[in-house]
Amino acid sequence: MSLAAPPAAAPPKSAMSWTLSWSLLLLGTLGFAAIWLLLSLYSGRQNSWMAVIGAIDLAWMLRLGGWPRGLRRAALGVLGTALIIVLYSWSIASSQIGLSLGVGLIDSLGKLGVHHAWLLTQLANGPFDWLCLAAGLVVAAFASR
Repeated sequence: MSLAAPPAAAPPKSAMSWTLSWSLLLLGTLGFAAIWLLLSLYSGRQNSWMAVIGAIDLAWMLRLGGWPRGLRRAALGVLGTALIIVLYSWSIASSQIGLSLGVGLIDSLGKLGVHHAWLLTQLANGPFDWLCLAAGLVVAAFASR
């Protein structure tokens, strides 16, 4: 008979830490998409390299939020980075259309159709841009795990 104590189970996460974890993930995703949009509007370029920076930022937010290491955190990092890319692409396409029509960004976000947004994204991105977007997803998988 062993006198060693059984390993202690991990304490359950409280509601506050659960809320903080999801809030940091949401803040990292939406906040980075907004920063990328502002940079692109200011510079007049796609700045697709920001996808890699966004992946690293989101991995940092996941760690700050206390997400446990592993496949789930890596999947959240990849999904969050993909959401950053989609939000940015949708926002930049709708802002460019909105500016030419005299409509604000908020008004144009809901009026852009999926097919039109995809067409504008294909036209705006070159091979290097697609490579950077794909690299962002790969970096998210490795940095978030």
